[in-house]
Amino acid sequence: MANKADQAYDVLERMITFQELPPGSLLSEARLMERTGLGRTPVREALQRLARERMVEIHPSQGVFVAPTSIEAQLKVLELRRCVEELAVRLAAHRATTEQRERILALAEVLGAFDGDDSRRFGELLKQTHTLIVEAAHNEYLSVAMAPLQGLSRRFWFAHLRNPKAELAEASDLHGDILRAICHGDQAKASEASLRLNDYLTDFTYRTLRDQ
Repeated sequence: MANKADQAYDVLERMITFQELPPGSLLSEARLMERTGLGRTPVREALQRLARERMVEIHPSQGVFVAPTSIEAQLKVLELRRCVEELAVRLAAHRATTEQRERILALAEVLGAFDGDDSRRFGELLKQTHTLIVEAAHNEYLSVAMAPLQGLSRRFWFAHLRNPKAELAEASDLHGDILRAICHGDQAKASEASLRLNDYLTDFTYRTLRDQ
C-alpha cells in the first residue's frame, strides 16, 4: 500500500494533469491539505517531489505555484524521453521476468479493449504502463530519469487533446505495441514501437502549435 506521501503525490499530480489545479494557480499548503484530505508532512513531501519534476514551484513566502506548460518545454522533454524510453523498453524486453511479462500482456489487452473518451481512466492506464516498463527494466535509476519526463509529457498531452476519443485510441495502439513487443522479448520491435510513440507525441505537439 502506498504511504501517505505517495498518496498525496498521486492526488496532486492527477489534479495538476487534469487542470483541477490550473497552470498559474498560486495555492497554500493549507489549501492543498484540504483538497487532498492529508496532513502537512505528506503534502509537503509530495510538493517537493513535484517541484523536482517541474510540475510546481515552491515559494516559501507566497505559496505553491502550478507551473505552466509550453510547447518549447514539451519538445525538450520529448527530445530526452525519446532516448531514455527507447533504452527502457529494450532493457524491459530483455530482462522482464515471466510474471512481469504476464502482467504486461494483461495490460496490453486492457489497452487494446479501451474504447471511449474517459481521459482520467486512460491516464491511470498510462501510469501503469510506464511503471511496468521501468520495473521490468530492472534498473532503479531509470525510475528517477523516466518519471518526470513521462509525467510532464502526459500533462501536456491531456491538456491539449482536441479529439479525445480518436487520440486515446491512437495512444492505446501505440502503447499496446510497446507492451506486446516487451512481452515477446523482442528488443528491436520494442525500440521501433517506442520511437513511433515519440514521433506521434512530437507531431501532436507541433499540431498544437499550429492550432494556436
